[in-house]
Amino acid sequence: MGHLRSSACSFPPERADPAADTPDSGRPRAIPALAAWLSRHSIGVLRVSLGLVFVAFGTLKFFPGVSPAEALSVATLERLSLGVLSGYAAQFVIAAMEVFIGLTLVTGRLLKTGLVVMAGALAGFFAPYALFFTDLFPGAPTLEAQYIFKDIVLAAAAMVIGARALGARLVPAADRAARPRAARDPLPAS
Repeated sequence: MGHLRSSACSFPPERADPAADTPDSGRPRAIPALAAWLSRHSIGVLRVSLGLVFVAFGTLKFFPGVSPAEALSVATLERLSLGVLSGYAAQFVIAAMEVFIGLTLVTGRLLKTGLVVMAGALAGFFAPYALFFTDLFPGAPTLEAQYIFKDIVLAAAAMVIGARALGARLVPAADRAARPRAARDPLPAS
C-alpha cells in the first residue's frame, strides 16, 4: 500500500485553455511567483497578526470592566489555580501572559518561550468548556461559548508558527518538484 503524501502547496493541473499557456497571459509565471512569495512571507504575516491579536486582547484585560471575556477568564483562572489567584490578580496574570505572548510573536524574540506560554494559555482558553459547560451551553451556545470556540483558529495558527519556529518550511510545489525525490519524500516507497 502506498504512503499518503502531502500536497499542501500543490496546484491543480493546468486546464486545457490555450490562452492560459501563452506567455502574454502572465499566468504561467504569476502563479509560481505568487506561491514563492506566499511561501516566504505568509507564516511571518500570520505570526505578527496573531501577536497583534494577543497584545490587543491582553491589553484590554489590564483594565477592569473593559474586556468582554473578563468574568469568564478570571473565574477560569481562579478554578485552575485552586483559588490562589482571584479577582484582579488573576486578571493581571492573564493580561500579562497574553501581552507577553503577543510581543514574542510580533518581535520574533523569545519566540519559542512565547509559544510554550501560548500552549499553556490555549489549554486555559478551552478549560471553561470543562469547568463551566452548563453555563456556556444552557441550550444553545452562549456568546461566551462562541467566543471561546473561535480560539480553535488561534490554536491552529500557533501550530503553524510553532512548526516554523522548530525548523519546518513551506515550499512551493515547483521548488519541491525540482528537488531530488529523496529530499522531497524521505519515506521509502512501498
